[in-house]
Amino acid sequence: MKKLLIVVAFLIMATQLSAQQERAITTAVPFLTIAADARASGMGDMGVATSFDVYSQQWNPAKYAFADRKMGIGASYTPYLESIVNDVSLLNANFYNKLNDRSAFAIGLRYFGLGEIELRQTFDQTATIVKPNEFALDGSYALKLSQSFSMAVAGRFISSNLRFQDGTQDSQAANSFAVDVAGFYRSPEIAYQNFDGRWRAGFNISNLGGSIQYDEGGQENFLPTNLKFGGGFDFIFDQDNILAINTEFNKLLVPTPRDFVGVDGNPPADGQITAEDNDVYQNIGFFQGVFESFGDAPGGFSEELKEVTWALGAEYRFREAFMLRSGYFNESEEKGSRKFFTLGAGFKYKTAQIDLSYLFSTSQVRNPLENTLRFSLRFDIGEEFYND
Repeated sequence: MKKLLIVVAFLIMATQLSAQQERAITTAVPFLTIAADARASGMGDMGVATSFDVYSQQWNPAKYAFADRKMGIGASYTPYLESIVNDVSLLNANFYNKLNDRSAFAIGLRYFGLGEIELRQTFDQTATIVKPNEFALDGSYALKLSQSFSMAVAGRFISSNLRFQDGTQDSQAANSFAVDVAGFYRSPEIAYQNFDGRWRAGFNISNLGGSIQYDEGGQENFLPTNLKFGGGFDFIFDQDNILAINTEFNKLLVPTPRDFVGVDGNPPADGQITAEDNDVYQNIGFFQGVFESFGDAPGGFSEELKEVTWALGAEYRFREAFMLRSGYFNESEEKGSRKFFTLGAGFKYKTAQIDLSYLFSTSQVRNPLENTLRFSLRFDIGEEFYND
């Protein structure tokens, strides 16, 4: 195979690509945007302002400062394109350790395996079997700045191994580094007329970092830098029954590709992208790109709003032993057309908890995770902390 970059791999992973979309923004390593645990995916792929769990590393690492146990460990499994292949999946593992009442650190690993691919130069040639993959290894530190508010920073090493030896080029993986900055607010428990309640809010600017380049001297690809923010409220009816309502918004902080916007900031009149357009786009730094992403949509402010996805979710907990979840995720048809409902459940016995989730697509564009059952397993270890 002459190509150094397996284009098919990107098409499999990029859930935002469809015939209906007009100006969707695509990035490298889109596996970083896939919900990697069953609890978040059961609530419409959200987690920036939900209550703490061991999988907070992807959504909002600042929540680790509100952990109610000394340590925790979790692992999850997400089949991908299950209706087509059976060896593509996303694996996720997390560990956190609370240092004291105010601080905690965590480490996490996300591994996206694309199964086995046969490479041949000719039809009758013996196939070479390769196993493309991508992974992200990260660590975070969270600190309470007050009894109700915490912040966190995270660092992430990203490796995308989609290049293979073909006799003329090496097969070195493309690597990059990124950081996250996050904050989380959780109010004290408040007594209302018929129930108690607690407010939550959070934000996370994730994957801030340099671009990935697969070929030496070739095109650079932006990381999926993303802004998440949201809020929620816990209806605490009694010590056994809690209903949590959550909402979340996301926006990619990536400049609009020059396929849609020319060097002058407007769509090319003849539809042709010039070398100057591409050079300008290639020279945009990630920090500059973050600010440009708020005002470079060809359709102006109305199109910028279409780049914001939103989700609603709910979780009912009974005695912290049984959980039911549901959610809805929405994305503009011009920006990817991901629209789906999710259902989820959780079961806890002593220190172990298992979570399940299922996705129903409501879009005309087929979702790679449609009719897929996802699993997560977690263990809470050590002494309890009181966080109120």
